[in-house]
Amino acid sequence: MKASALKYTILSWVSGFTMLILLLMPLYGFLTVWGASLFGHYTAIRLWGEGLLIVCTIGILYLLAFDHKIRTHTLSRRLVWTILAYIALNLVGGLIAYNRHYVTAKALGYGLIVDLRFVVFFLVTWAVALRMPRLRRNWQWLVSWPAFIVVIFGLLQIFILPHDFLKHFGYGPRTIPIQETINHNPHYLRIASTLRGANPLGAYLIIPISLLTVQLLRVKRNWRQALFLAAGLLVLFYSFSRSAWAGAVISVVIVMMISIKSQKMQRLALVSAGLLLMLGGGTGIALRHNATFQNFIFHTQTNSSVKSTSDQGHTSALKAGLSDLYHNPLGRGPGSAGPASVYNNGHAPRIAENFFVQIGQETGYLGLFLFVLINLGVGYLLWLRRSDPLALSLFASLIGLTLVNMLSHAWADDTLAYIWWGLAGIAMAPLPESSKKDAKQKT
Repeated sequence: MKASALKYTILSWVSGFTMLILLLMPLYGFLTVWGASLFGHYTAIRLWGEGLLIVCTIGILYLLAFDHKIRTHTLSRRLVWTILAYIALNLVGGLIAYNRHYVTAKALGYGLIVDLRFVVFFLVTWAVALRMPRLRRNWQWLVSWPAFIVVIFGLLQIFILPHDFLKHFGYGPRTIPIQETINHNPHYLRIASTLRGANPLGAYLIIPISLLTVQLLRVKRNWRQALFLAAGLLVLFYSFSRSAWAGAVISVVIVMMISIKSQKMQRLALVSAGLLLMLGGGTGIALRHNATFQNFIFHTQTNSSVKSTSDQGHTSALKAGLSDLYHNPLGRGPGSAGPASVYNNGHAPRIAENFFVQIGQETGYLGLFLFVLINLGVGYLLWLRRSDPLALSLFASLIGLTLVNMLSHAWADDTLAYIWWGLAGIAMAPLPESSKKDAKQKT
């Protein structure tokens, strides 16, 4: 086979795998549990995304060696070298931590997956999008159709399905809980749709909500998109993920401020937002003694039998994480903190309820610095491309999701990590000339 034919074959397969990951990841939780209930091997089935990612990475390494365009457009970027330095630091730190018995092999493996898969997938989709226009052409339906399924299933959970419906598909204590509640109160149920939990659902929905807002303001206006957006907001509400609520508000406001060019309309939007805040504050004061309001907003109530609230748990976890970072400035290796730390036998899990603190706990101040630089670099490149609807929605959602990650380990979720960072890689590719002209006409 000629070199050019081999490169095209590799590009085709890698692009196909990346599209498959983007298409199926919003259904990851449901498909994984259902598959395990049919065939067993839950842990192995959970790693199907990482298996495809490894194959894609091998293909991209070959293309980097033999494709001049990909090599020129990626390796000349400081952002790429920052990501490579972050990856190298994780790998070296992981080996040292394992050698010193800070982490077990399972915790180390899971920690490396959580800390690295999203930046690796970002590089993969970026490289493929430089050469294969199909990712640029198809990203809208890769986002919208899975999001449509997630929202519809969420609506069914809210209004029609029994609360234990998912037990028929293998949900339970050994996989994903059948249901989540607020403050352990069975009268206040949280929905998760097809994702791994209510908080992951809320964080994921920020992506399609941001994109639909951009499309309604800058691209096309039709009742279907407006209805889809309203349904998405309703499902987001019933996730009862307060961090996702705040992240979505921030993302939508940013989209509005960038998309609305008229200063008069911008002032009107700001005044409306201020009035809504005042209305929300007044409602909160009026309903501060209402049990339903207390559970929805504070995830507790005055006469709750639960001794500690979720807010108190967040605060104490964050303080412990910051203290840990202060006393271990070099970190204790991937897998020593965050969700992976539960696999360290004989050591208590270290859950800081903050993904940034988790990175610091694992890789020290240097790793945290590199991770922040990566976020800033990606955000800056998206800002430069804000005339593109995809880039604008991702820029706004990055700011909202940064808030979410300061209150949880959101990037540790498979769906959010693959979807957002994969789309960001696609957004890095140059816009086709026709798209550039259209974007200029609409701005």
